[in-house]
Amino acid sequence: MTFELFVANRHLKSKRKTGFISLITYISILGVMIGVAALIIVLSVMNGFESEVRSRIIGFGAHIELRTFHNQGVENYQEIIDKLANLDHLAGISPYIEEKGLIISKNKKSGVAVKAVDPATVSQVSDILNNINYGLFEIGDIPSDGQKSYPGIVIGSYLADRLNVDLGDKVQIMSPNNISPLLLNSVPSMRTFKVTGFFETGIFDFDELYAYVSINEAQRLFDLRKKNKDGKTANYVTGLEIKLDDLDYADAVAAEIDNILGYPYATLTWFDMNKNLFSWMQIEKWMMFIVLSLIIIVAAFNIISTLIMIVLEKTKEIGILKSMGATSSSIRRIFVLEGLIGGVIGTALGCIIGYVTCWLQLEYKLISLPADVYIISSVPVLMQGLDFVMIAAIAVLLCYLAAVYPASRAAKLEPVEAIRYE
Repeated sequence: MTFELFVANRHLKSKRKTGFISLITYISILGVMIGVAALIIVLSVMNGFESEVRSRIIGFGAHIELRTFHNQGVENYQEIIDKLANLDHLAGISPYIEEKGLIISKNKKSGVAVKAVDPATVSQVSDILNNINYGLFEIGDIPSDGQKSYPGIVIGSYLADRLNVDLGDKVQIMSPNNISPLLLNSVPSMRTFKVTGFFETGIFDFDELYAYVSINEAQRLFDLRKKNKDGKTANYVTGLEIKLDDLDYADAVAAEIDNILGYPYATLTWFDMNKNLFSWMQIEKWMMFIVLSLIIIVAAFNIISTLIMIVLEKTKEIGILKSMGATSSSIRRIFVLEGLIGGVIGTALGCIIGYVTCWLQLEYKLISLPADVYIISSVPVLMQGLDFVMIAAIAVLLCYLAAVYPASRAAKLEPVEAIRYE
């Protein structure tokens, strides 16, 4: 143990003449502890909610979407799938069509976002099959006993409530694609579907707007079987959904796809498709970090006042130490260490309390949520090591900065002036 650390430790452990100084010391340590614990708990909860929202949004779609500029549609998508088959980190790829229309039940009608997928490959890029809460994910032709067969449709649970439909009911989807304001006799395309299942992702905007059909039916409904530049009839899709083994590689893989395919193809990553939401969540996380850091700053001011009063109380001892050969830098280090020791103790206790609180929530679900409102049954928590390190580092740094001024005051004391009247 160094000389400075030995003296600092004795100062902190000694019984002072003024008990008020000891009380402020304990309050300072308590303030740092509460601030660190609050930061860890709040950031872990925000990480949990962000992870939950991200998993549900990305689970509904994919990590990367491949489209064309001006949404002209992707022709001969199987050839593109073959070109991209050897991409690094590729976990799945599937075609899709996404168009808007009007869905009509017996008594009601509503706007709908129609998403057409390939049943054979959709599970590679989406979790929609795991989100079916009633019925089955059947979007092919549904055979009927002695009756006309209809293609299946799977719709969001909130949309089903709005339309007042149940399994086996028939709905019609009207497409505005064939309607022309210049042709008075133009008739919109319309197809009849049979409801086979309902899905619930936990994201209201999806559950009250989307419906799933097969790619063949969507191509007929939205007139996506058209002639290409060579005059041949081609089947178009809106684009391709691509899923990776790690979403953190989305930007790199998207750039590689752009290099392989070039114009007129364009890629959108999961962050690009939800930029406003995730940017807002990141800003909110930083704002909470800054606001809760004020607790630690208040505790740091308590450390300043405590050390200043210790300097005043220990003026004689400082003079004796300097008269015995202690340098100004040694005196400065003694009081900096006193501030750091309090900061480190408070930070360590805060990290322990924050970790234990988050662990208890993970294991025992102490704070529950109504599952019918939030889909999840308890407050989600995701602890990240970087948060612990960053919070601890900032707390200790603030405590160090708080100790610099009182330590400088102590170092400037002249030994003769300090012990003149003793």
